[in-house]
Amino acid sequence: MQLDGVLFFPVTPFDAAGGVAVDVLAEHVKHGVAAGPGGVFVACGTGEFNALDVDEFEQVVKVAVEATAGRVPVFAGAGGPVPLAKRFAAAAKSAGADGLLLLPPYLVSSPQAGLVRFVEEVSQASNLPTIVYQRNNAVFTPESAVQVACLPNVIGLKDGLGDIDQMQRIVLAIRSQVDKPFQFFNGLPTAELTVPAYRGIGVDLYSSAVFCFAPDISLGFYNAVTSGDTAKINRLLTDFYWPLVELRDKVPGYAVSLVKAAVTKTGLDVGGVRPPLVDPAPEHLEELDRIIAAGRAALED
Repeated sequence: MQLDGVLFFPVTPFDAAGGVAVDVLAEHVKHGVAAGPGGVFVACGTGEFNALDVDEFEQVVKVAVEATAGRVPVFAGAGGPVPLAKRFAAAAKSAGADGLLLLPPYLVSSPQAGLVRFVEEVSQASNLPTIVYQRNNAVFTPESAVQVACLPNVIGLKDGLGDIDQMQRIVLAIRSQVDKPFQFFNGLPTAELTVPAYRGIGVDLYSSAVFCFAPDISLGFYNAVTSGDTAKINRLLTDFYWPLVELRDKVPGYAVSLVKAAVTKTGLDVGGVRPPLVDPAPEHLEELDRIIAAGRAALED
């Protein structure tokens, strides 16, 4: 399974009672898929995987699969304590997902052999194609990354660490030692800001949370990157992505709650975030409006 294009990470809508808003989620996914992403990654970081129980998770994945209707692959999040991660993996398969994005284990320190075993056990629980997410306490060496890449179900590595030197070593190690198709992903929050750097080490695929609320900006940036339009890339980075990252960094968790608020601004009420995240302050929402307007202006220049 080879992915391409902009990767869409839907939010998980909640209703006034705090439950999953199934109809709103279906509309959100259908609207996103119609815009033309290369894949749908549901119930992952942007989709508040951390705040879903297994039943809710399975419901969210099933809705996303049905709304996508086979037009692009659907990946679902899994992670946390090993027994629970296995349940999420099995639920994703039951709901019809095409693959998993394997998030880090529970936040404990572990040796490299333990990380490899974590990936092996969870990926075997469903036998779905699995992309391993490197971030937080799941940081691989080139040697352990090769071990993970050799596992039968593992098809990719997504980097949310941001250490370009370390990631270059991992890319070189896997490409020289693993004899199967394998893809690398830039998984930093607001990944577009670092796309030029990651493309320099051969990592072209990236997550786009912006696609959730401004697919025109997200696709405009992607098209500029793939066509080599350096002037437009720099305009969008300077006028939109950089200010968005500055706003995102003002409050922990804004990488999710700002995106969710921005989706609501498009006219689709996806509700607020669950604890421990918080919804954006009014002055930050006003700033978000200005940033989005500047992004659309940069598209037209």
